[in-house]
Amino acid sequence: MNKRFFIAALAAMVVVASGCTTSGPGTGDPAARRKAIDAAVDSSLSTLFQQVPDSRDLVGRAAGVLVFPNVMEAGFVVGASRGQGALRVGGKTVSYHATTSGSFGLQAGAQSTAVFLLFMTQDALRNFQNSRGWTVGADASVTIVTVGATAQVTSATAQQPVIGYVLSNRGLMAGVTLDGARVTRLDL
Repeated sequence: MNKRFFIAALAAMVVVASGCTTSGPGTGDPAARRKAIDAAVDSSLSTLFQQVPDSRDLVGRAAGVLVFPNVMEAGFVVGASRGQGALRVGGKTVSYHATTSGSFGLQAGAQSTAVFLLFMTQDALRNFQNSRGWTVGADASVTIVTVGATAQVTSATAQQPVIGYVLSNRGLMAGVTLDGARVTRLDL
């Protein structure tokens, strides 16, 4: 591995790590962190409901909804992402979580996305809650919602155990995958 490549990859990892560790308000006070995460989750859900017409109904039918309002991704050949969020059951937060992932390949840049994981069955929710770390693609497949010109979720998609939405600052993202993203519980 040449020196420039190594330095660029290391710089990308430092950007992700520093952006995710210093961007959260009140990192020393668990109550302040919980409050900040919950406010960001509320805001992200409102944005989802405004941008994706059928999402409110789908979220309402879910057994639980895991929301990561601000997943920071950065990379230059080697990439990483990190974010914090909350699991809501019946509209109330029941636990807090972190997500991380890494990647290797043709990539350059940074972005922030909001990730929504809808557990559509009690079994899917229970499997997630009973895990000691949950990985998308290994512990469960996540069907990413793609919205066409009619902005309708297909009936086949709506019947999947775990459904995901990924929003960028520009709206619903197409062609994304969450495979390999690791979710762990935060002790807040």
